Amino acid sequence: MRILLAEDSKILRKSVAKALRASGYAVDETGDGQEARRFAESIRYDAIVLDIMLPGLDGLSVLARLRRAGNGTPVLLLTARVTVDDRVRGLQAGADDYVTKPFALEELLARVQALCRRTYPERLPVIQVADLRMDTAARTACRADRALDLTAREFALLEFLLRRRGQVVSRTEIEEHIYDDESSLMSNAVDSAVCALRRKLQVCPHAQPLIHTRRGQGYVIEEAEA
Repeated sequence: MRILLAEDSKILRKSVAKALRASGYAVDETGDGQEARRFAESIRYDAIVLDIMLPGLDGLSVLARLRRAGNGTPVLLLTARVTVDDRVRGLQAGADDYVTKPFALEELLARVQALCRRTYPERLPVIQVADLRMDTAARTACRADRALDLTAREFALLEFLLRRRGQVVSRTEIEEHIYDDESSLMSNAVDSAVCALRRKLQVCPHAQPLIHTRRGQGYVIEEAEA
């Protein structure tokens, strides 16, 4: 999942970005409202975390412009404002959720996770294909009742494929959703990541392959090869 984080406080921005990346998200960060608008208009995000008090262009103006342009990406507003009127203004401008500062990182991560689920038809926290089961809320995955030891990025890749199960997902889509601008990508990064995930899903010699390659198109996760 790829997140845009726009927060003018560098210390807070770096702290939140670090927590999001540790949870497997790809994160693009900025402390400027105009840059946040440009990011949001050029990249497809699963969610946007947007501070209201941004230089260049305030968060509510960024949000209003995105909504007028038909951009429906879920937006979580961050602000030090605590009055009911302030919260109502944010929600009326098109925000999907609202967190006031100071906040607990655990709560922010939970709210971002809930917003990301809105991007996909499957919004329940538990996703299952064959004997593979993922609980996105508990951040666990198992196959044939065996726990899978996944890195944060492998978990993000598996979740992305599962939420698009039955659909072919291109290498470009995977790259855009699980890597951010801070990632140093080799030409075969996506193929290597998928290969590593396949190995971890092979919990026993006779385990049925779930991730299939569509030559020239990408990858699809499904119970049986079509």
